[in-house]
Amino acid sequence: MALMLALFQPDIPQNCGTMLRMCACLGLEAAIIEPAGFPVSDRHFRRSGMDYLDQVPLERHASWAAFEAWRAAQGRRLVLLSTKAAQPYTSFAFHADDILMVGRESAGAPDEVHEAADARLIIPIQPGMRSLNVAISAAMVAGEALRQLGSPVSPIDPAPQA
Repeated sequence: MALMLALFQPDIPQNCGTMLRMCACLGLEAAIIEPAGFPVSDRHFRRSGMDYLDQVPLERHASWAAFEAWRAAQGRRLVLLSTKAAQPYTSFAFHADDILMVGRESAGAPDEVHEAADARLIIPIQPGMRSLNVAISAAMVAGEALRQLGSPVSPIDPAPQA
């Protein structure tokens, strides 16, 4: 099992494609909890994900209940990213099999998702600002989790110095 990014009922295809592309590049698993606000054949989704979409281990769940049943069987911890949380993501100790979840771009995550989460994390931002783009948020928190866990992604070796 690897770190996973779960998208709760995503409604902007470009953000979804971007996050799945990030998962492919960083070696994260991914999950989509339906219903999504667009078909997976959407051209914006395909363009944002480019040819990376076939490289992502992707779980599709027909509903929140189906996802929760799957998660319970897997025994994985749910870490929700939320503007309503209090704990900064930089002060959280991530586990290698955590599921990082982002809510809908238009509405966040409903109360039942907040209640089911084992942890709820926030990205502190300037006063008066509402939120960051969901794909940016996912990348920031995934990057911190991978940093803590010792990223399995091999850095590109620079050219030898003469």
